[in-house]
Amino acid sequence: MSIKPIKTETDYLEALKRMELLFDAPIDTPESDEADILGLLIDEYEKKHYPIDSPDPIEAIKIRMEEMQLKQVDLVNVIGSRSRVSEVLNRKRRLTVPMIRNLHRRLNISPEILISDY
Repeated sequence: MSIKPIKTETDYLEALKRMELLFDAPIDTPESDEADILGLLIDEYEKKHYPIDSPDPIEAIKIRMEEMQLKQVDLVNVIGSRSRVSEVLNRKRRLTVPMIRNLHRRLNISPEILISDY
């Protein structure tokens, strides 16, 4: 096992190729240990060089609704009337503090995401 830090794009591409070979390694083998360590190095490089921004509050709500197989009508008790839900999801009305609290409880979305600007 020869593991080195990932410092360049070339190092990164080589690490990805090596990970492809190690991906299905049996657990508790030197290869699986190498894959675990390599995965951590790749993850750190990607966080630094290919950051993924958090979705804005409305996108986060829509993503969670899709994950939970919810429709707009399912948020009436969380946000307000059907028209209010529609206005919020179409960005015509801003989220209020009570809505944010309810959305956090019902959809388990971080308040930090829900209060961010959009």
